[in-house]
Amino acid sequence: MSAHREEIRVPGMPEPISHFTHVVRAGPIVFVSGCVASDANGKTVGGSDVIAQTRQVHENIKRCLAAAGATFADVCKVTVFLRNVADREKVNTVRKEYFGAHRPASTLVEISRLVRDDLLIEIECTAVLPEPKRAGRQQAQPRPSRTGHPRLKPRSNRSIQKKR
Repeated sequence: MSAHREEIRVPGMPEPISHFTHVVRAGPIVFVSGCVASDANGKTVGGSDVIAQTRQVHENIKRCLAAAGATFADVCKVTVFLRNVADREKVNTVRKEYFGAHRPASTLVEISRLVRDDLLIEIECTAVLPEPKRAGRQQAQPRPSRTGHPRLKPRSNRSIQKKR
């Protein structure tokens, strides 16, 4: 494992069933593997209730993000794999509970099946951690508007005519 890339195993998440890890952090970028509605023992949570499964998926994502020092506010992109696209509104209702005012870029894909037949949803995401604030350094102040600057003012017809 190189220094620029860290594989993170997340406590409370089921053991990966294949050759992957829950989270990879590469500098400020956090990649969260697809999360399903499993408890720490790998058992499905929520049965055939897509809302309950979606809530468990988001709890698992929250654990993964926290293990990398991130929150839902840091998530820039999600990909949602849904067994029935008609459940989109139900999923969005739960998603708003976790993301609040923050809106990530998003892709929704309807699929015929997931790794287990009882799973209805899987979500993966990518987050970007904020740059650490350096002690003793002031925040950059916004630059004042330059609308009054002479080079930004349109030339009048008279000044164009004088040059001819």
